[in-house]
Amino acid sequence: MLLKRFYHQELAQASYLVGCQATGEALVIDPNRSIEQYIEAAGQEGLRISAVTETHIHADYVSGARELAARTGAQLYLSDAGPAEWQYRWAEAAGAVLVNDGDSFMVGNIRLETLHTPGHTPEHISFLLTDTRASDRPMGLFSGDFVFVGDVGRPDLLERAAGYANTMEAGARTLFRSLQRFRQLPDYLQVWPAHGAGSACGKALGAVPSSTVGYEKLTNWALQIETEAEFVQEVLAGQPEPPVYFAQMKRINRDGAAPRPAAPPPPSVDALGAAHAAGQTVVDTRPADQYAAAHSPGTLNLPADGPFLTWAGWLLPYDRPFSLIVAPQTQAAVLADLAAIGLDGVASLWPTDAVAEWAKTGRPIAGYQRQTARELEPLITRNGVVLLDVRFPREYEAGRLAKSRLIPLSELPQRLGELPTDTTVVVTCQGGSRSPIAASLLTGHGWSNVIEMRDGMDGWTRAGLPVTNK
Repeated sequence: MLLKRFYHQELAQASYLVGCQATGEALVIDPNRSIEQYIEAAGQEGLRISAVTETHIHADYVSGARELAARTGAQLYLSDAGPAEWQYRWAEAAGAVLVNDGDSFMVGNIRLETLHTPGHTPEHISFLLTDTRASDRPMGLFSGDFVFVGDVGRPDLLERAAGYANTMEAGARTLFRSLQRFRQLPDYLQVWPAHGAGSACGKALGAVPSSTVGYEKLTNWALQIETEAEFVQEVLAGQPEPPVYFAQMKRINRDGAAPRPAAPPPPSVDALGAAHAAGQTVVDTRPADQYAAAHSPGTLNLPADGPFLTWAGWLLPYDRPFSLIVAPQTQAAVLADLAAIGLDGVASLWPTDAVAEWAKTGRPIAGYQRQTARELEPLITRNGVVLLDVRFPREYEAGRLAKSRLIPLSELPQRLGELPTDTTVVVTCQGGSRSPIAASLLTGHGWSNVIEMRDGMDGWTRAGLPVTNK
């Protein structure tokens, strides 16, 4: 048997290739949209992808299951569990075999047994793997978003991200019952989860790629709680704010993702002016230093060298086209990141030298200042300066600058009207990755005196400057 793990760093997402080397057949579990990686890996091992499956309808990325199965001729296996509103609407058209608790299927000599493990989502399933040529006992569990290393899948996303009211407490109770079933599994079983540290699908995920049932029983916080009432309270407390695009992912993955579109041809720099005039979102992916020094007015800066994918999902539109200014050497990676979360509406692609060309034609150029916390400290103490903190509330409450105003970056486009336009606005975040995005939103909407704290609250505290939590 062969087992290969694929890990998407930005999504903190794991998928798996399981191969029977005796028969040359292979299964892919929880594929993302970059399907070529699975096809190439199988080919290198002398395997043919004959089956594709996934553990649930994902909320954090677009599934590649349908496209991979169509491309390879593989048999799809999808969950038939859960209520009608959370079953796959594309399963019949794709020729999928629907599986329920206790069902099993073979990939060569490898048996996959389905366990219905709801709680994170109602339709969630896990797979017990048995290498029948080696033993009649299972080897491990593909746990999806049910059990992670050190954590469990959050049960609040249907309510908090997809808008289904009064579902998160019921989901938490269901998850508790699923965990009692997990407790009954043999301690020796390996656990292969679908996410690692950094994923928003839980609150305390470990960075170790795999675990065992026995180790999770000893160390996973969720498996130390004995009562349902206490578990419900604990699992719902302190969950990170789900990105707004999660609601789009649930819909896309339930209804079926379309194939990835081809990249558009590069337009002229004149078309950049037309895009601005039409009110189209134009994303400049250059580093913050370059953008701050000079950019085409009205663009949004999402640096490709920062948390690009996360904030693209928060801030870019799903219902209308948008365009990109992107370096040729990073274009493929940027487009793959956008496709990973279903942002397929790229209308135009300009190379980064289009900004210099734009300036050469005499068109206006905008910019803003970037300074360190230490450099900004004298200015911040003056009256009349607006200090804008764009972190999440939990970060702000832990420690902030006196007289600062909290507007999380995720809410800033809708709350720009709360800020005065006739005074200096100093923007800060935690480490300097969100504040450049916020500064570009401000300058793009008419603010002319914006200064960004390039090292954020981390720089402020390193400089020994005062913070408050009152």
